[in-house]
Amino acid sequence: MPSTPSSRPDPIASLRHAGFLTYLVGSLLSNTGNQMRAVAVGWEVVERTGQAIYLGYVGLVLALPVIVLALPAGAAADRWSRKSIIMIAQAGLALSGCGLAWASVTHASLGWLYFFLLGTGVFRALGWPASTAIVVSLVPYKVFPNAAMWRSVGFQLAATLGPLVGGLLLAWWDPAIVYLLDAASSLVLMACMGFIRPRAHERTAEPHSWSSFLQGVRFLRRHPLILSTMVLDMVAVLFGGVTALLPIFARDILHVGAVGFGWLRAMPSIGAISMSLLLATLPPMRRSGPMLLGAVTVFGLATIVFAVSKSFPLSLAMLFVLGAADNISVVIRATVLQLLTPDSMRGRVTAVSVIFIGTSNEIGEFESGVAAQWLGIVPSVVFGGAMTLVTVAGVARTWPQLIRMGPLEELAPPETADQVAG
Repeated sequence: MPSTPSSRPDPIASLRHAGFLTYLVGSLLSNTGNQMRAVAVGWEVVERTGQAIYLGYVGLVLALPVIVLALPAGAAADRWSRKSIIMIAQAGLALSGCGLAWASVTHASLGWLYFFLLGTGVFRALGWPASTAIVVSLVPYKVFPNAAMWRSVGFQLAATLGPLVGGLLLAWWDPAIVYLLDAASSLVLMACMGFIRPRAHERTAEPHSWSSFLQGVRFLRRHPLILSTMVLDMVAVLFGGVTALLPIFARDILHVGAVGFGWLRAMPSIGAISMSLLLATLPPMRRSGPMLLGAVTVFGLATIVFAVSKSFPLSLAMLFVLGAADNISVVIRATVLQLLTPDSMRGRVTAVSVIFIGTSNEIGEFESGVAAQWLGIVPSVVFGGAMTLVTVAGVARTWPQLIRMGPLEELAPPETADQVAG
């Protein structure tokens, strides 16, 4: 009698591939530095100005380069070596980190701080599509959902360690130390890339043109599953994010100081890591569409409770819950995007995702700063959580295909169906 394969997944299937593991470790260190830098910038801006609108400007200067450069960067990721693009971007991020350290040590004007943050945004925009698209070249197709999960774990672990370490360093030393450590972490990822040998990806032969750049947009319009998951994630993060306002919650509402701010900033990531590890040990999702809609609903509700909380433990608990819910959304969206996109289009399609998803965090920070200036801190966050709930209802009504979406492992573009089967 033939044996039936176990439904229990291998939780470390993607980690058995050395190239992906090396990339994951390098990304973990680099992202930890980035998160430390974000904490230091937010704290320094609040200490200098005390106004929420200046925190919003931080998000704006980081988002604008991505909006302008992501499509050309995505086209470059489909035409040239993704590995080389990532290394160039990391070198630029290291230089920008050194510039931030100089601006902090010399007490230069906020204009200089924003200038070097703009440089961070430029090099991040250059490397982002290639950094996302290269993962499929490091693992077999059939274990990509596991790789997406571990990549999310790595990012969330960095988003946990970065704020905690950054908060401790800010309590003891100058922000310049944090900026220099961020620069060093970018150089570490650049070095790790030198040891990685990704599979050659299918490169586009289309001539340079705006038509070529916009192929990713046209592709998404024809694929409602990808588009609906992107819209859901983008609007939820745009309105429901509280990250930019955490320094003010820490200082003026919860009264917990820099170390408490570090814990607030880290708690969503602790929730996300916990959820990632749970997903790694559970059987694959059978109804991923309803799971996604439910997760974003929980995200919105937790945001509202956090906004009205005056208790530090309750605030931490709500940030944990919204981080866990957000992780489900991230894993599902990343898997849908990468597995339904042909390799020759992956850079350009990822670029569109970067514009609408990646910048939603920074544009959301700008929105949070402006809304807080107009409505007040607590009402602005309550409004964001409510808009998240409205978005869930709108997406479910507009794209009913999402409600019917089943197991992630069954997703594949037509031309790669044979690879998945193999």
